[in-house]
Amino acid sequence: MSSAILSADTLNDFISPGVACIKPVEPLPAQQPAPEPASNAYEVTTEDKVAASAPRTQEQTAQISLTDCLACAGCVTSAEAVLVGLQSHEEVVNTLDAFESISIQEAIDCGIRDDQKVFVVSVSPQTRASIAATYRVSEKEAGHMIEQLFAGDQGVSNGGQKRSGFSMIIDTNIMREVCNEASVREVLQVLEEDRTVDGQAHDRFEKPKRPVLASACPGWVCYAEKKHPHVLPHLSRLKSPQALTGTLVKSVLSKAYGIPPDRVWHLAVMPCFDKKLEASREELTDAFWRSDKQESRGARDVDCVITARELVMLADSRGVSFPQLPTAPVRVQGSMSQLPDPTLNDFLFPRGIKRKRQLQEQASGPSGGYAYHIIRAMQKRTPESEIGVERGRNADVVEYVLTKGNRRLTKTARHYGFKNISNLVRKLGPQKAPRLPGSRAPRARDAGGLSDYSYIEVMACPGGCTNGGGQIKINDIADIRNLGDSSVRPGPAEQKEWLAQIDEAYYSASSSEADETDGMDVDGDCLIRSDDDIDEDPSDYINRILQHWSSITGIALNQLLLTSFRKVESDVGMDKKGSSDMDRVAGLASSLGGGW
Repeated sequence: MSSAILSADTLNDFISPGVACIKPVEPLPAQQPAPEPASNAYEVTTEDKVAASAPRTQEQTAQISLTDCLACAGCVTSAEAVLVGLQSHEEVVNTLDAFESISIQEAIDCGIRDDQKVFVVSVSPQTRASIAATYRVSEKEAGHMIEQLFAGDQGVSNGGQKRSGFSMIIDTNIMREVCNEASVREVLQVLEEDRTVDGQAHDRFEKPKRPVLASACPGWVCYAEKKHPHVLPHLSRLKSPQALTGTLVKSVLSKAYGIPPDRVWHLAVMPCFDKKLEASREELTDAFWRSDKQESRGARDVDCVITARELVMLADSRGVSFPQLPTAPVRVQGSMSQLPDPTLNDFLFPRGIKRKRQLQEQASGPSGGYAYHIIRAMQKRTPESEIGVERGRNADVVEYVLTKGNRRLTKTARHYGFKNISNLVRKLGPQKAPRLPGSRAPRARDAGGLSDYSYIEVMACPGGCTNGGGQIKINDIADIRNLGDSSVRPGPAEQKEWLAQIDEAYYSASSSEADETDGMDVDGDCLIRSDDDIDEDPSDYINRILQHWSSITGIALNQLLLTSFRKVESDVGMDKKGSSDMDRVAGLASSLGGGW
C-alpha cells in the first residue's frame, strides 16, 4: 500500500499488508482457556490446534500513519520512517527560526555565513488546485496566496525569530515541461534500440526496456523496488520534476556562483506524502552530480517536502489566516531573488513575456500528462496520423493509440491506483516454469503482451496526483472553512464531486484568462512562449536550455537529468545483530546527508 492512499477516510484502493507487516490490521480477541482434555500421549493433533491453544494477548486496532507505513512492501525500514517523519511543517518553522535568510545576489557579493541560508520553495500545480478548491478561488489566485505565505509581509516571516522568508518561488510546471520533452527523447531512443540513453556507454544510465514505465511517482517506485524488482529495467531513468528543480537550483548556484549546496534550503510543496521518501533517496544528492570526488556526504537536492494540508498547518503555526492572504502577487521591491544567469532566469520566471500555454487538456490526465505528451510528439513525427483515446477496464486506465489509416503504430497508456498497477506488474512478471514432469517449457513472454506500448504513465493514487494523500480532503473542509459541525462524514458521491472540483481547478491553469504576467507573478503558466517572442520550436528551446545548464555548470547532462533504481530488501523480521534502531537511523542519515 502507498501512503498516498492511507488516509483512514479515503481507503478506496486498499491492498492487504505484506506477510512481513508487524502491525495487526484487526484486534485479536482474548482467548478463553479451553477445558483441559484428558491426557493422551498418543493424540494426533495439528499445528492450527497447537497455535490456538497458545495464550494470546489482545492487540488494539492498528493506527496506520506515515511513520508506520509508506509504500509498504513488507514495510519501510524504521530508519526510513524516522527520516521521513522529520519532514513536516514544523521542520520548516524550525529552519526559518534557526537561519537568517539571504538573497542569492547578497550571497554572491558578500559571501554566506554559517547562520544564513538561501531559502527556495517549489510548488506543484496539484497543490495550487487543492488550495483553489478549498478557498473557492482561481488556480492563479491560489498561487498568489501561496506566494504571499512564503515571501509576503503577512507570511511566514512575520513573527519568526529571524523574520526569515523565502526569496525564490518556482513553479514545478516548468520542470514538468522539461520532463515531458526528455521523456520523448528517452522513449524514441528506446524504440530506436540505442545502447544507452545518450549514445554513450554508462552503466548507471543504461536505457530502460520497452515499455518504458514512468518513475515520477515515488510510491510506485518504492513498491517496485521492494516488491517487484523484475520491473526495474522498465523504469524511466529521468528524475521527477521535484528532483530536477532541486538539481537545477543547487547545481547552478554551487558550480556557477560558488554558493555551497548545503547553504541553499529547498522546500517542495507536493500533493503526496511519498514525495518525502523521494527526497530522502541517496541518489538525489549533490554527490551524484558534482564533478569533484570529495568524500563528504552529499547535500540533498530537496531538503524538505510538505503537502497541501501541511501548507495550511504551516500558516496556522505562524498565526497566519490563509484565506485572508492577498490574492495578488508579491510586489515588494527586492523581496524575490533572481538567478544571475539571464537565460536560466527567463526560463524559470518568464515574467513580462507574452507566451501561450501548453494546454493541459483533460485527455492528458492530472499527473503531468507524460503519456499524452509522448503520443502527441510521435504524432507530430508521423504525418497524417491520428490519436485515439480509449478507456480501459475502469476510469483509471486510459490508452492513447496512434494510428495511420487502418494501421496501429504504437500506444501509450495511463495506469493509476494499485489495483491497476498490480495487473500491470503481473503482465510484466517472469513466466512460471511448468510443474509437471515432461511439460513443455513456456514460450518467452513478449513483455506480458505489452510490447505494443511505448510508454505507460504509472501513478499510485487512484484518480492521479490531484487525489494525492497530502491533498486537502473533503473531510477537512468543514474545519478549514470553520463551518461548524464536522462530524458528518461525506459519502462517495460527495468525495467524487470534491475531486472533480480539484481537477477543474487543475485544468483551469490552461485557460486563456492569464496569458500575461506582471511583477512577481507566480502562476500556472508553462514556459512555452508565443511566436512573437520566440521563433524556435518549443522542444528545441528546452533542449537549448538544457545544453546551457550543462555548459555553465560543467556537468554532463546525464548526471543532471537521470537517476537510478535498485532492488531493496526489507529488514522487517530480520535479526539486526545487536544494532539498535537509533544506530541504523544514524547510519542511514549519514549516508543520505542533507543535514539530518
